[in-house]
Amino acid sequence: MSGGRPRRLWPARLAPWVLPAVALALWAGSAASGSWDYGRRVGANLGEFAIEMASFLPAMFLLVGLFDVWVPRATIERHLGRGSGVAGVFWVVLLATLQAGPLYAAFPVAVALWRKGCTPANVFIYLGAFSALKVPMLTFEVGFLGWRFSLARTALSLPVFVVLGYLLERLLPAGLELPGAGGATRG
Repeated sequence: MSGGRPRRLWPARLAPWVLPAVALALWAGSAASGSWDYGRRVGANLGEFAIEMASFLPAMFLLVGLFDVWVPRATIERHLGRGSGVAGVFWVVLLATLQAGPLYAAFPVAVALWRKGCTPANVFIYLGAFSALKVPMLTFEVGFLGWRFSLARTALSLPVFVVLGYLLERLLPAGLELPGAGGATRG
């Protein structure tokens, strides 16, 4: 422990390299067996996913950074923090349904909300609603499965997300803080 900072364990430092290593191992295994087809598909899928992430995440991080600077902590605490109740749930569900993009894009927003004073329950509700209630996704669902199905699924999913959000918040250790929470989000 030098410099007052705890050292990260070696598995945590290697975690980002696991997926590329597995893809490379599958490619090498298929090449060794004489069948390159499976390895090519693995490599193509990994490449497509990497390009998608590289094209989407920078814009997402830019928007989260602007949110971090422009939206005062007091505003988030007032509307989504302790004591926000049903109105806080309404606001996070509205925020989640109006966004678009893959689920991994919701995590930077969730971290920014939590650091700004949003309750953990509302963060969990936001992630649930983002995963299943986005307007672009609902329009496709209505087009393929009908508005009755979409309405029934939404009416069943939303209470589940709310209950799970509050349950997960209760399961968190008392006084849990995100790493770096005392950093740039003071505004």
